[in-house]
Amino acid sequence: MHQRHRLSFLLPYSSLMILLALALVACGGSTSTGTTPSSTSAPSSLAKVSIGLGYIPDIQFAPFYVAQSKGYYRAAGLDVTFHHGIVNDLIGSMVLGHDNFVFASGDEALVARSKGLKVIDVATIFQKYPVSLIVPANSPIHTLADLKGHSIGEPGPFGSTYVGLLALLYQAHLTPNDVHIQSIGFTQVAALIGHHVDAVVGYSNNEPLQLKKQGFDVRTFAVSDYQPLISNGIVTTEDTLHNQPQLVQNFVQATLKGLKYVIGNPADAVQISKSYVPGLDSERASAVLQATIPLWQSTKGQLGYNDSATWQSMEQFLVTQNIIPSGEDFSKAYTNLNVSLAQV
Repeated sequence: MHQRHRLSFLLPYSSLMILLALALVACGGSTSTGTTPSSTSAPSSLAKVSIGLGYIPDIQFAPFYVAQSKGYYRAAGLDVTFHHGIVNDLIGSMVLGHDNFVFASGDEALVARSKGLKVIDVATIFQKYPVSLIVPANSPIHTLADLKGHSIGEPGPFGSTYVGLLALLYQAHLTPNDVHIQSIGFTQVAALIGHHVDAVVGYSNNEPLQLKKQGFDVRTFAVSDYQPLISNGIVTTEDTLHNQPQLVQNFVQATLKGLKYVIGNPADAVQISKSYVPGLDSERASAVLQATIPLWQSTKGQLGYNDSATWQSMEQFLVTQNIIPSGEDFSKAYTNLNVSLAQV
């Protein structure tokens, strides 16, 4: 996923963020960049549902676009609207009742719960954490331990790229003090090509593709190969799941049906996404989608699966990094709705 579309801050939720979300709801404001093409003509018999997605429309949200365009949501009795914004703002807004769902990562969900926001992941779409450390092909960095003393460029101390970097250092028995971390914004490609840093952290389905396109050979260290982490999934509130379980089930099933279609028909998914992503570059979108499909597929053979062992490993890691406190019960942060491939 493109990192400009995942500006989800690692820092804990502040009261200011919640107050901002409250002000937006109270004033009738919205993080929406517009509704989906077919949502305005839905009959009143459909249940109105909205989900907060990432910063701006992007091919990474193709499963949602396909579920909308193919009528999977309507067939499930849902009139779905997509909102876009910064993930933590969307989580706070969802808790306040502005959205029914948000597309967020497991680490974000645990941070939210540690701040008293009762959110729950009901289907993890990205089965692999899509972050990698990237080095030139001729780099002397051949193992994570080799990172010691080297400079690493990353967008900043927030979001999945930063969590991913901490995870790689943790697995190498290194700390941020053992390397030279530089906040370079979203300039990883230029920074690596220009040899401004020895390594960069980016998304597995983005920066390596851009570098290859520019003829720059690289090697990558995928976070998912070293530290189990939960990536983006469909997150709702405990109240919504408790009070409207069928609505949640219907939304998850329809979305997973869209996901299954994208995996089987990526070229068509790109064409469908053009209606939702202004100025979509088909060539780039196709490459990103091909690199993303393996990240969606589960070794358990079930789309949207929440693996307890991965959640527990991530929780332990986040505690070691002082991202969430120890001694709290996070077992209610996720669930599986028994949605199998056969059902979608």
